[in-house]
Amino acid sequence: MRDTHQKFTWPTVSLHWIIAIAIIAMLAFGLYLEDMPRGPDKGQLIGLHKSVGILILMFALVRVLWRYLNQFPKPLSTLTNWQEKLAKLTHWVLIIGTVLLPVSGILMSIGGGFGIGVFGFELVARSDDKNEMLSQVGHVLHGLGGKLLILFVILHIVGAIKHQFIDKDGTLSRMLGIKVDLKENEK
Repeated sequence: MRDTHQKFTWPTVSLHWIIAIAIIAMLAFGLYLEDMPRGPDKGQLIGLHKSVGILILMFALVRVLWRYLNQFPKPLSTLTNWQEKLAKLTHWVLIIGTVLLPVSGILMSIGGGFGIGVFGFELVARSDDKNEMLSQVGHVLHGLGGKLLILFVILHIVGAIKHQFIDKDGTLSRMLGIKVDLKENEK
């Protein structure tokens, strides 16, 4: 099962939308948590944030493998040189960011001596041994990475809107798993 220029397979479409929706929700949730005062409620919500982050990491790793096997999609319309470079950069940042953000959260937690679990199932036990440097590296990567990912998600959405309403090339249809008539794009 391979993606074609005209149509993406259900794994491509599913992985894209599952990760897109989950990442956008987690970025918003992360901003909410940032402003929340310390306390038991915040602790419970951080546990939820970690659990969903681990699930996103698993989906993201599958998506990286799937993207490797299928390559990045070629655009349906002609792009200027700067648009093509920006699109490639955006796709790379999004792919790397969907892996790096959960990994940086794991580093932050482990470095702080906190455990890692998925909805109560313990993956890494809590530890009295803290690694301040690991925690700080994770914290910086998670904070800056989240802000950078927000920027590139916005760029990606703007690009999708451009393809849909200006280029009218069927890119959004292809991302929904609908076969695109290439003859329509040549008009």
